[in-house]
Amino acid sequence: MSPENEFPAARLAAARARVTAARRVVVKVGTNVVMGDDGALALGRLYGLIEAVAGERRKGREMVVVSSGAVGLGAQRLGLSGKPKTLALKQACAAIGQGRLMSIWSDAFEKLGVTAAQVLLTEDDFASRGRYLALRATLEELISLGVVPVLNENDTVGTAELEAPAGHVFGDNDKLSALVASKVGADLLVILSDVDGLHTANPARNRLARRIPVVAEVSPGVRSLAEGSGARGRGGMATKLEAAAIATASGALAVVASGRRPGVLEEILAGGDAGTLFLPKSTLTGKRRWIAWAALPSGAIHVNDGARAALVSGKASLLPAGVTALEGEFEKGDVVRILGSDGAEVARGQVNYGRADAAKLVGRRSDEARGRVPRGYDALVTRNNVVVREAAGEEEAK
Repeated sequence: MSPENEFPAARLAAARARVTAARRVVVKVGTNVVMGDDGALALGRLYGLIEAVAGERRKGREMVVVSSGAVGLGAQRLGLSGKPKTLALKQACAAIGQGRLMSIWSDAFEKLGVTAAQVLLTEDDFASRGRYLALRATLEELISLGVVPVLNENDTVGTAELEAPAGHVFGDNDKLSALVASKVGADLLVILSDVDGLHTANPARNRLARRIPVVAEVSPGVRSLAEGSGARGRGGMATKLEAAAIATASGALAVVASGRRPGVLEEILAGGDAGTLFLPKSTLTGKRRWIAWAALPSGAIHVNDGARAALVSGKASLLPAGVTALEGEFEKGDVVRILGSDGAEVARGQVNYGRADAAKLVGRRSDEARGRVPRGYDALVTRNNVVVREAAGEEEAK
């Protein structure tokens, strides 16, 4: 497998032209960009990025920022070395650092004639469909007013990012930035960290590692190249690949590059060969993006091989006859994981029944199921509310 893939020059040029033409851009700035290796605020570097974002905004681009660094700034103010270890201490550091982080962004933007807005998010803002839509409306209004939203997870009250439990909506600002890019219909997601893109091996350990300039698909082979995380940040290359997969499945381009290199954002937006460029896949509709990436699954439905094949290959609804078991508690309208006979996730879908009614239908043909629950649907999950996923977590072509 050749992860870097060979691209015709014309195709690569067209992709970089799309980057240059991007109208709406989400820029994620990692902790290892905000903070220096000594644990102190890298103020000059951060101001350089703020100037770049402000400059692009004045040119007419719609810019959105997702900024890490609150916990790091809080730890620095408290004189801690390295990452805080306990959840309570992480939240305390976030409470100390968040105001300082936002004041840096806001004050610097103000001096450059740009208005910034702080938006703090928790997992519930994505898991709830209503709150998800309300957040999108707020961001759209801010963007239309010419404001640059600066987003971060509200680590003081939210624990999803700090603890990063498996299966949760987001466990780091990399994935948060991709969800935001998907939500606002961004043309481009730029993730700036301390590593200049994806390499053939860990460049910190292998001097022969080569940067991969372009990736057509975040395949299992590409994911296998990721390892480790930064000294102060929570996300490593694996989370950046997950973010790239979400963004590209939503129809956006994505770039992972080093935010420690002066002028990197300007270089990327000018179509330069900086970092790794990830090419977009087919676009999901807004609701299907929410089902695939943003909603927190409430439970799981196990299906037999026939139902799995129908979902993956036949673009079918999930009928009760193909269901073998239910897992967890869920209500009508919740998003659930759909698991194959091997336990691997096949798809996600929005259910037509709560757990109690669904249990009455498991394994039954449509004619047997009718009348067992009030005002019933033929399907547990209708095809328009199913998003098929590969075992590696990627959206399959449908």
